[in-house]
Amino acid sequence: METASGASWAGLSALERRMCEHIAQRQAFLLDDLRCHVAIPTGGNNVPALDETRALLTQRLAKLGASVEIHPGDPRPEWLFGVDASSPNLPTAVCARTSGRASATRILLAGHLDTVHDPHGPFRELSIRPDGQTATGPGCVDMKGGLVILVAALESLEACGVDVAWSVVLNSDEETGTYCSDRHLREQAAKHDVALTVEPALPKGELAIERPGSGQFFVEVRGRSAHVGRAFTEGVSAVNRLAHELLRIADMPDPARGRIINVGPIEGNRAANAVPDRARAWGNVRYPDAQIERELGDMLDALATPPDATPGVRVERSFNRPPKPLTDSVQKLALLAREAAENLGQSLPFAKTGGVCDGNNMQAAGIPVIDTLGVRGGGLHTPDEWIDLRSLVERCQLLALVIARLAEGRLAS
Repeated sequence: METASGASWAGLSALERRMCEHIAQRQAFLLDDLRCHVAIPTGGNNVPALDETRALLTQRLAKLGASVEIHPGDPRPEWLFGVDASSPNLPTAVCARTSGRASATRILLAGHLDTVHDPHGPFRELSIRPDGQTATGPGCVDMKGGLVILVAALESLEACGVDVAWSVVLNSDEETGTYCSDRHLREQAAKHDVALTVEPALPKGELAIERPGSGQFFVEVRGRSAHVGRAFTEGVSAVNRLAHELLRIADMPDPARGRIINVGPIEGNRAANAVPDRARAWGNVRYPDAQIERELGDMLDALATPPDATPGVRVERSFNRPPKPLTDSVQKLALLAREAAENLGQSLPFAKTGGVCDGNNMQAAGIPVIDTLGVRGGGLHTPDEWIDLRSLVERCQLLALVIARLAEGRLAS
């Protein structure tokens, strides 16, 4: 069969074709829904915007028969960059729909509501480019577009009579490390057979099948303050000692082995005429396996001094996203998705990536995960973030088809 758009769907059943046609007919709705969500500024721990987005999505999932539970967020480590006593412990929504039939595969879907964009900045809305095929907007691809197709795919399954049991987890802190929601993601993963997330596709539309692990660290130096002119020799500079530690950190990376360590924000005293008594730095690590993880941890821990030393060096770390290797079960799940894509006339190449996401955490709970079933685009985390608007329909069809075939037991066959 050839559809009105010219795509060959010869590999689809009549029910699958009807489902994909239903999604194609909702093209205008998908764009309007994306515009709505992009305009809600969910970056920067903006609680009212996160609550609004969560409510919009969970209300639609509830209409599909899902129970909705809102779980309080766990606290984040106090030393993380940007975290203080006023930082909210963001909640996680868990929506679960049962099926009238025994499903062969228990399916978990996951997406995050937060973005990295300043909720008060000038980048605030979806702007369609003159070509009509792409648009820019905060979070349009990471991952407002993914959330839009996730709910729409489930609605089309329901509309076409495809009876599927599923659970959806919507968290609000993926971009800041998933500390508030990690426990809930892992608990839900342990109750399911597979997980799908709607992180954006890789740059050429690839499916990410392997990811490194990731962690955060913090180095704080305590010195002794003194007036630069009157008592310079009585002071102990925390900034000088931190500079020494940063040079040691600069020698730690070994990219050829996948050992990555990077320092980002640095903070010292503001007064130039006072010997600084405090200096701090925050960083991120990436590692392909447990061996490299141990190496990085040991090297960072070795920077610390006894508590009573002057200058004193304190090190905190949290290696919170385990590596996500390509396992046999991940390969099998990815091949199911590729076959579905090819049946839709799409291509779905596989690739490794250095990025991390909630897929790392869920796979660590013991189930296979494919986590880039979202829309296509680029410029993630920048004011040039863009989406290929054609992918709203295309990736929604792909996601719906993968869910339907998992529910049929195709993964077990």
